[in-house]
Formats: sequence, C-alpha cells, structure tokens
Amino acid sequence: MKFRPLHDRVVIRRLEGEDKTKGGIIIPDTVKEKPQEGEVVAVGPGARDESGKLVPTELKVGDRVLFGKWSGSEVKIDGKELLIMKESDVMGVLETPIAAKKAA
Repeated sequence: MKFRPLHDRVVIRRLEGEDKTKGGIIIPDTVKEKPQEGEVVAVGPGARDESGKLVPTELKVGDRVLFGKWSGSEVKIDGKELLIMKESDVMGVLETPIAAKKAA
C-alpha cells in the first residue's frame, strides 16, 4: 500500500537511536529515548496561502530532518512505524558535507 500525505504534511521514518553510550554501557529498550531524527518518506503537495495559491513544501523525500520530541502522530503502515506531521513541526534538515559523502 502506498500512502500520500495531503497538504503540507510529511511522513517521517525515525532513525534508530544508539544502543550504547560513548563509554560502552548498553542502554536497555525500556530506558532508551526515541530519536528526534528521521528520514522523510513522503511529502504532500503543499499548503495554500491566503490568496489560494499553492505553496510547495521545502522538504523532499530522502531528507534527514530533526523534529520535536512530541511532534507528529505515530502510525503503522505496512508494518512500519512512521510519523505524520506538518512541515512546520520539522525544525531543520541535516545536510551532510560533500567530503563525508565521498568518503562513505
């Protein structure tokens, strides 16, 4: 099943959090915080402004983003846990430097 968000909503898949601290201590699932970083999976066409013109969303599929701890609504689609939120709930896009992409 495909899902297409409406208006200025985006669908985000949370990126997995760390299982260990920097000191090597393993963090159990019951204590682990949900990550506030994710990847955009789907994007709506945009919102309408006061004059009725479509304002396209700035996010695109594949962007790595940061969002608020309590942002969005958690849903399960095709067995995958996803978040649906408005574009305005996204705090920013994480841009990886070109040198890091070439090294990978």
